[in-house]
Amino acid sequence: MNPFQMVVAIVVVVMVARVLRDRYRAQAAMPPPQADDDLRRMAEEMARLRERVQVLERVVTDGHQASDLDRQIDRLRDR
Repeated sequence: MNPFQMVVAIVVVVMVARVLRDRYRAQAAMPPPQADDDLRRMAEEMARLRERVQVLERVVTDGHQASDLDRQIDRLRDR
C-alpha cells in the first residue's frame, strides 16, 4: 500500500467514525417513545374531556330552567 492510499484510508475511517458517533449521540438525545399505556390513558382522558365540553356547550346554548341546569352541573361534578 503506498502512502497516498494509506492517508485516504485513514481519512475515510475517521469520517465514518465521526458520522457514527454523531448518529449515536443524536439517538441518545431523543426522548424515548411513550408506552402504549400512556397513549391509551391520554386517549381516554381526551374522550372524557371532549364529552365534558359537549355537555358544557349544551348547557350554555340551550334555554333550560335553573333546576335542570343544576342537575347537569351536579352530573358533571360526579364524573
